[in-house]
Amino acid sequence: MEKNDYNVKAITDVYKNAHIALQSISDLLPSVEDDDIKSELQDQYEGYEKLIGEISTFMAENDIEPKDVNPLKKAMLWSSIKMKTLFNSSRNQVAEMMINGTVMGINELTAMKNEQTNLDPGVLDLIEKLLKLEEEYEKTLKKYL
Repeated sequence: MEKNDYNVKAITDVYKNAHIALQSISDLLPSVEDDDIKSELQDQYEGYEKLIGEISTFMAENDIEPKDVNPLKKAMLWSSIKMKTLFNSSRNQVAEMMINGTVMGINELTAMKNEQTNLDPGVLDLIEKLLKLEEEYEKTLKKYL
């Protein structure tokens, strides 16, 4: 991989995007009572975890240090999830929250892919894998609305 600033930023952003999804699911699961959506979220967690493994391997092979999500952002995410599920943790509410987060991820990844024509093929491949995964998850979550 050509280690230009854009490729390093792009792969770091992909890593963070997947980690935010993982963190969101982790924060949300204790509030979920519906077994069907809980199972779906656990499957999604595993999917993100697997892809994070691929991203981490790519980063290690290219001497790129993964950067964790900002602790303040994690705290804000946690509190937002807790507030939104405090009085309503219905499957509809859970699906809506996850869809909103997934769509934000899809938009970020699509913009990243469209903005730069000089993306390293390995970085582009991981962007496309995460994008495809999130598009699948969005579609699946809609059945819980």
